[in-house]
Amino acid sequence: MKFSRNWLADYVPGLTADGAELGRQITMRTAECEGVEDHAPQLKDVCVARVESVEPIAGSPNVKAVVETGRYGRKTLVCGAPNCRAGLLTAYWPLGVKKIAGVGSEGMLCAGDELGINRDHNLIVELTDVAVGDPLPGLVPDAVIDIDNKSLTHRPDLWGHFGMAREVAATFGLELKDPTDISLLPSGEPQVNVQIEDFTLCPRFSAVVFENVKVAPSPLWFQYRLQAVGLNPINNIVDITNYVMAELPQPMHAFDADKVPGQTLIARAAKANERLEALNGETYDLDPSMIVVGGLDGPLAIAGIIGGDPSAIGDSTTRIIFEAANWNPVAVRKATVKLKLRTDASMRFEKSLDPENTLRGIARAIALMKLVCPEARLAGGVADVRGPAVAPAPIRISMPWMAKKLGRTIGQNEVVSILEALGFGVTSANGELEVTVPSWRATKDISMDADLVEEVGRIIGYASITPTAPRMDVVPPKINRERAFHNGLRRHLTHVGFTEVHNYSFVADAEARKFGFDPADHLRVLNPIAEDQALLRISLLPKIWKNIDDNRKHFDQFRLFEIGREIHKRPEGLPDEVPHLVAVVYAKDDGVAGLNQLKRLALDLLPEASFRAVAGVRSFEHPARTVAVMAGDTSVGRLFEFHPSFVEVGRAAVLELNLRTMEKLATGRTVAYTAVNKFPSSSFDLAVVVDARALAGDVAQHMPGAVFIEDYRLPDGRRSLLYRLTISRPDRTLTGEEVTAERTRLIEHLRAQGFELRA
Repeated sequence: MKFSRNWLADYVPGLTADGAELGRQITMRTAECEGVEDHAPQLKDVCVARVESVEPIAGSPNVKAVVETGRYGRKTLVCGAPNCRAGLLTAYWPLGVKKIAGVGSEGMLCAGDELGINRDHNLIVELTDVAVGDPLPGLVPDAVIDIDNKSLTHRPDLWGHFGMAREVAATFGLELKDPTDISLLPSGEPQVNVQIEDFTLCPRFSAVVFENVKVAPSPLWFQYRLQAVGLNPINNIVDITNYVMAELPQPMHAFDADKVPGQTLIARAAKANERLEALNGETYDLDPSMIVVGGLDGPLAIAGIIGGDPSAIGDSTTRIIFEAANWNPVAVRKATVKLKLRTDASMRFEKSLDPENTLRGIARAIALMKLVCPEARLAGGVADVRGPAVAPAPIRISMPWMAKKLGRTIGQNEVVSILEALGFGVTSANGELEVTVPSWRATKDISMDADLVEEVGRIIGYASITPTAPRMDVVPPKINRERAFHNGLRRHLTHVGFTEVHNYSFVADAEARKFGFDPADHLRVLNPIAEDQALLRISLLPKIWKNIDDNRKHFDQFRLFEIGREIHKRPEGLPDEVPHLVAVVYAKDDGVAGLNQLKRLALDLLPEASFRAVAGVRSFEHPARTVAVMAGDTSVGRLFEFHPSFVEVGRAAVLELNLRTMEKLATGRTVAYTAVNKFPSSSFDLAVVVDARALAGDVAQHMPGAVFIEDYRLPDGRRSLLYRLTISRPDRTLTGEEVTAERTRLIEHLRAQGFELRA
């Protein structure tokens, strides 16, 4: 939203702040300013000039003109505008000397776009009733303040210059001048028939008729003001509607009265299959969710968005209907989305404009007509139809309460002064202030006492409030043990070289089936954000497999982990969300190292873990490289390698752990300190011969404290598993005979269990 500094100053007499200072103060007290730009600074040097003579330049479409500038003397210059002629009063800009078509040009005669007046580049401006050498009347350099639209969403009154001028006046302690004269509204029988079918769609509709209208370009100062804030001047009638919209802010529309059947305007919902050819040349299909301004024969405008071409103002228009209505903001917003059409008017109506503003818009348009089309005359009175109005209830506030909320003491007189400057009505009753909310702040903004505290606080300036810590008992938050447990796991895994990944908790039907899961066992999302995210996952494995598949294309080896929740159905109530850890080691090798790394990780996380063969493997698990992770007789998870059909290149080892079970085990675990042994230990190795499919862990169960060293395949297909045992005593050094006796005991024990030992 763009605001003209000069336009604001019209309503705040005595304002001396420049554009930069205005932008800073607005940011600190009202809304975020995104920048301030100078508009048409060249106007300080431009003056009125008279063309004395014009002669063609051989071989060039341009002409050589001699002009009298008064301020800068007589100048010779080159001009390419077709309307450059002797006797013309126009605008001269001294830009220095430049040779054009072989002729020295001392400055230039200016078109409208070169002065920031309009977008016309073909013709130089034509002036009347001015003196040579004078500045251009009504045209002075301006500063445009660009305000972030998001910070104005809750303030519909600030989508026009008068609303922002109220803020500026309150900020600087100046008076506010209202540009609207309600007394201009004519009395008598209206010459236009206005009807509203549903007051929820249109709370208010006002209209007035003008006769003897002459459609022509607006005065240059009028065009300049619109152009400064990004509105394109079109003609005097359309420019009035844009001016009122940018000023009050009340979007308006002008109909050619002779093109409105029966002089009747009806605010209603669109009918099925209705169509409208709009002013932008597009034809729109309408439906009953949209609002239209209808005539007796069909729609004339899409309410709050755009007018229709059949009833548009043209050069031959002599009678017009000005309408100013208030439209349902939700309906307007939905229509703009459905039609893919957003306009300056719709952006304002979406913000919940003040229904009381329609008559003010009509009154302001009447005043502007006297300036830009003085020959026009009103026909009849104002048509004004509205639904029931509900005044907002007064809000009571006490000064001690406000001081507590603000964090500083402020006098009652100052509070009253600030609120009244912002348009609130304030009376004192029983030691409290009773505040009446103005209509332009009641639609979407002020509704409670805390809102009024904010109003006072922003005007006095938040910098005037000394920051102090709140006086309250500080209670340490309750420790979330599950979160602390998970964070501890994260720290350990990242410390040993794993990278955490985060996946969506959704899977597609195809992903579930790939892993042998029945989609019917999953909870199905009623409104999925994407087609491939329709099921809540019952396993982290499908997504972690996708991570492996994506990363293996770029890396030869990596380690990943995810901590997430499996979501399982329950017969009744909410689903069961079970936290799980999945860690992966991928490498382009034989996979043994990855399995051993994850086995070590499992023992780090769960020291009492053991590994047992499983009765059956799942479709995605390697049949010879899958074990259950146990803690005693409790299953904690799985350690396996993905089946080769799931990983095209390389091997991916996976550790899957149930964190709910692990947390319960960790809660009951006690760790006792053991002093470092002062006496040397003794070690010896034992090689046990087993079948090709035997598990090293099953053998180790018979040798507490044994460390697996090597797996050697014998010529007959069996395997030799090498273990190292370390023994010691805390009170002395073991003798050789004692070490030998322990070794002999273990050998005999293993043989008694049916194991064969190698020498």
